[in-house]
Amino acid sequence: MTNLNSIDPAAIVEEAKIENDDLVIAKSRIILRRFLRNKTAVAGLVIFAALTLFSFFGGYLSSWDKDTIDPFNIGTAPSPEHLLGTSQAGIDLYALTVEGARISILIGLVVGLVSVLIAAVYGCTMAYFGGKVDKVMLFILEALIMMPALLVVAVATSGGGNGLRNDLPSWLLLILVLLLFSWMGTARLIRSLSMSLMQRDFVKAARYMGVPARRIVWRHLVPNIGSLLVLDITRGVTGAILAEVAFSFIGIGIKVPDVSLGVLIGQATSQVSTFPWMFWVPLVVMFLLTGSLAMMNDGLRDAFDPSSGSVGSAKTNSVKKKNR
Repeated sequence: MTNLNSIDPAAIVEEAKIENDDLVIAKSRIILRRFLRNKTAVAGLVIFAALTLFSFFGGYLSSWDKDTIDPFNIGTAPSPEHLLGTSQAGIDLYALTVEGARISILIGLVVGLVSVLIAAVYGCTMAYFGGKVDKVMLFILEALIMMPALLVVAVATSGGGNGLRNDLPSWLLLILVLLLFSWMGTARLIRSLSMSLMQRDFVKAARYMGVPARRIVWRHLVPNIGSLLVLDITRGVTGAILAEVAFSFIGIGIKVPDVSLGVLIGQATSQVSTFPWMFWVPLVVMFLLTGSLAMMNDGLRDAFDPSSGSVGSAKTNSVKKKNR
């Protein structure tokens, strides 16, 4: 028979704490583990990280830059001196690709992150206050949705925007215009989700206790839609890169002397049979960027979905030992 007086209560409590630490895993760690077990998603993350590093530090690997002309190699194919060839103006295509990838990635990251932040604040604010505030903000949102984005971009970056173009680089002007139109759809979705959260007990308790509106929005509403926000960031980055390429391709986006992937693809389209390297190099970089983001988005969606079995199941060592 066990002597109850010989049992140390402190030892029991310590053992229980250790066991609970092994069994209970933070939600963020579970999501990270599920994401890392998805080989496709990890491959997408590696590709995107490699392209980002290439765009910011790849210029140090070459002695040429986008402003230097080689008069002895004009429109030449890839060679040891020019790894990716040169353009019709004699500019190294490797240097142009590095600069173009950097501008496109910068536009994608800024628009993807800032637009989701704006949508989260706007949508949660609408849901929190409701009533007349919600109606006015919803009217503004619907009015912005009805605005023709293509026409505004054309006016801002072309004839009607000469004043702004003289003061701002074309890529920064495009970022501002894309930010104006890229957050409305997400804001409407966040408003719907936040309105359902407003009926939850923890939000009602916070309001009854006099917690400030700003604190409720940031501490209760935004964290509970965090999975949606993360997925919208990856989708927003992809959409911004594709929008930049599309607008620059038709001549209303990035303007020379600024360089982007859309500018390089647009300039080489009419000469794809004569100078194929000028067209395929930026096109492949664009496909790698958007493809890697799509793979990351799929992996994040599965990682956030507890019912998804595409990445297997997670068990801690203590659970495995216990089942034995």
